[in-house]
Amino acid sequence: MLVFSDHVRSFVNPVWTSSGRSVAQRDSLTANGLGTGSQMERQSDSSQKQVQGLIRSFPPAVVLNHHPCENFSLSPPPIDRKRTGPRPCPVCYLPVEQALAMRPAQPSTSPVLQSLNYMSKENLVSKDSNGGSLFGGYPSLEERDKSYDIKDLMIVHCGFVRGTIPGLNTGFDIDEADRSEMQQCQRTVVASAIFGNYDILQQPENISESSKDTVCFFMFLDEETEAALKNSTTIDHTKRIGLWRVVVVRNLPYSDARRNGKVPKLLLHRLFPNVRYSIWIDGKLKLVRDPYQVLERFLWRKNVSFAISRHYRRFDVFEEAEANKAGGKYDNASIDYQIEFYKREGLTHYSSAKLPITSDVPEGCVIIREHIPITNLFTCLWFNEVDRFTSRDQLSFSTVRDKIRSRVNWTADMFLDCERRDFVVQSYHRELLEQRQATLRSRPPLWPPMVQIQPRKMLPDNAAKEPGKASSAKKLPGKRTRDKKSSSKRSHRTKVIGGKEAIQL
Repeated sequence: MLVFSDHVRSFVNPVWTSSGRSVAQRDSLTANGLGTGSQMERQSDSSQKQVQGLIRSFPPAVVLNHHPCENFSLSPPPIDRKRTGPRPCPVCYLPVEQALAMRPAQPSTSPVLQSLNYMSKENLVSKDSNGGSLFGGYPSLEERDKSYDIKDLMIVHCGFVRGTIPGLNTGFDIDEADRSEMQQCQRTVVASAIFGNYDILQQPENISESSKDTVCFFMFLDEETEAALKNSTTIDHTKRIGLWRVVVVRNLPYSDARRNGKVPKLLLHRLFPNVRYSIWIDGKLKLVRDPYQVLERFLWRKNVSFAISRHYRRFDVFEEAEANKAGGKYDNASIDYQIEFYKREGLTHYSSAKLPITSDVPEGCVIIREHIPITNLFTCLWFNEVDRFTSRDQLSFSTVRDKIRSRVNWTADMFLDCERRDFVVQSYHRELLEQRQATLRSRPPLWPPMVQIQPRKMLPDNAAKEPGKASSAKKLPGKRTRDKKSSSKRSHRTKVIGGKEAIQL
């Protein structure tokens, strides 16, 4: 058995290059992977000038007595009769420069757990028919229970168990050049994935120059999606499509594209070992706010290390399970088995007794997190549940959260779904979008086709009309208006009064 660690890292005033990679200052530590002072001295004068310019672009962390948004009151979404479903609500963001100034100088404290190590095994054999996959390492129920016994030093299953380097002959394999680029990404990454050509690639919008220079944007694709993209999009020699740095994944661990998507979604800390913050967005979403504004609003302002939005309608896992079955999201027997398993472990319906926890069901398409040992443990154990049971991560979220919360002083912060909808725009999955477009094309037009009517022949002005002879052309009925009624069903009646006719209208 081999293990490798994920220790608490300290980030000492790193400086950033235009590619999103860090350059060490003189007092940086080699243990942080940020270089040494001697390396700094060997840089050219032009590099020094570039570094000084980047230092100015990152203001030092500050502490304010009054936050600029402290008087902001959350208001409900504006009334719109045409949009009755979930909608965004107003959110108070700081300008990017001010958001950067709010960045904490030191990583958040990881309660109890200080060093997290990951399991690596060879010659794996499944001892449990419901023990997950080869990629996950087939953890037994006994190993599952031990993973919640939180100590200062831990070893857990966390995917990629067939090797010591994630993506190198472990399943979910990544080319060496891509792995090198991912390891050089520092501090912040925005990541997404499209597998099975399931979604349409969305480009982030409203991204500041600071974020373009210092934040990594990575999009994971499988070979099927890459082939489809090449038919409509050009991928240049830097493997970029707009802001996205494209990474093609091979030897996928699962036959289900959605389950493959859980690997980067929940295990970003394994793929990006030198990153401090990450923002995950599902492939159907478009990011429309600057990453630093999002981090300041949902992590730094609240002093939390993990943030996810709660479901806009459902708060109870049992209700979520029934909704998944009704929607055909997964086979009913597997969902029932998972819920019954959790019930035997003590899962109950959500109620106000759980406050300050506001929901047991997340809207898991966005995850905002700081990479510290306790949050890494949480997503590892969450992934293990997805690997063992169904891929519907909404069903296992609260079980993992509550087990960890019962042992250490940590929990996942859940914000309103309407706030999430303010910084990401949701699109339809490709298949559903194509179905809707096909339906619209097959619908008959809203207005009937126009019929060309031949004009009536008009007599010359000096032509005498024969009395009592009807016109040969059929008279067309006039257009009926609201203030003029037709007289086709009512005739005028006359009444003789004193030998004279009185017309009754």
